[in-house]
Amino acid sequence: MNSRHQPLASLLRPERIEHYVGQTHLMGENGPIRQLCEQNQICSMILWGPPGCGKTSLVHLLETYWQLPVVNLSAITSGIKDIKALVGDSVSQSAHNVQDLFSNVNTSVEDMKQQKIVFVDEIHRFNKTQQDAFLPHVESGDIVLIGATTENPAFSVNSALLSRMRVFTLRKLEKTDLAALLSRAIEQINVSRSQPLICNKSATDLLIQLADGDARRLLTNFEVAQSLVASNSETNELSEAIIEQASGEKITNFDKSGDHYYDILSAFHKSIRGSSVDGGLFWFARLLLASSDVSPICRRLLAIASEDIGNADPKALGICIDAWDVYHRVGPAEGERAISQAVIYCALAPKSNAVYMAFSQAKELAKKYATSEVPIHLRNSTSQITKDLGHGEGYQYAHNFEHAYTPQQTYLPDDMQEHSLYAPNERGFESKLKQKMLFLQSLHKGNK
Repeated sequence: MNSRHQPLASLLRPERIEHYVGQTHLMGENGPIRQLCEQNQICSMILWGPPGCGKTSLVHLLETYWQLPVVNLSAITSGIKDIKALVGDSVSQSAHNVQDLFSNVNTSVEDMKQQKIVFVDEIHRFNKTQQDAFLPHVESGDIVLIGATTENPAFSVNSALLSRMRVFTLRKLEKTDLAALLSRAIEQINVSRSQPLICNKSATDLLIQLADGDARRLLTNFEVAQSLVASNSETNELSEAIIEQASGEKITNFDKSGDHYYDILSAFHKSIRGSSVDGGLFWFARLLLASSDVSPICRRLLAIASEDIGNADPKALGICIDAWDVYHRVGPAEGERAISQAVIYCALAPKSNAVYMAFSQAKELAKKYATSEVPIHLRNSTSQITKDLGHGEGYQYAHNFEHAYTPQQTYLPDDMQEHSLYAPNERGFESKLKQKMLFLQSLHKGNK
């Protein structure tokens, strides 16, 4: 019977700190996780980072240094019953039942009575109730909980659990890190080959480029590519063509419910705010590459038209709405060009956040004066009762005055001082609005 194939990612998993690749801010000479390993300081933690950055390898190192058994639990396939069975107060289950629940755990029931590392992959997929099941056992020290996540733990892990764990942020691997890992992978593969595998610089660079900071993707692509070479008796060289064949089409790293989604939207927004046509178009294309849904993009464009352009160019709102409408009328091929037109227009439009700032201040004032009475002259007089109460008395109808402006009339609560919320700038159409405001202010002062 053939033994089960062990993936390269598993074969190359580091046994010592010096074998670990990347994350020098955590594993360098004074790195916090290195100190936890070397000084045998045990604590629960969250490992937050992108796929393939070394989270599972870190858990393997901690297991080695802390000398504690590891129980692996996947948040994708496990539920509240599995969690309670694993970390519940009672350990009266038989070894048979425990190993039925967790077939990948090579520990006995006696081991389960001891402190252990519970490694939860994709911990952000557990809901609040499931996460709460760990709380008393982390608190008592019965388990050392290590959660791996690609999502921001501030949003995906409940605060009670988060307060009992240290959070370590892992970064996407650098090209030098991937090059070192690839070199070890080639050495490992060549141990079992009659002829050493040749991987020239261009092929190496392509593998690293396609990996995009993901060690697991690098090793998977390399393993498939070298097997293609092994099946070809005519060459022992790993070429770019073979690598492209092995890698297939690269899938964009995109999760509409994750941080990466909002990071790209943020880059899109900030590029247009900064009047970068190239940046706006590039990030728009990246969003399209990863998702066919243009609704979030068009919503963001409308937000930009109001928040960052405002009355400096009031036409921007209409152009964005029109572009969205065109997309739905003619479909993606032509519709995406219409949205591109709106992106370019918004990027080059004069910018003003005066509307955004004015409304933000207005909301703060509304909270501060939430119980202030509406002035008598502004109240609605709809019946004899309200007329008898004086509602509407003293109100000056603006159209009866020159410039349709009543300089003596006030429009804010009596207990509130006058405020100037809207401060237009000199860009675009707002310069004309500013002139109008200055003109009205002069009328007001002239009638005091």
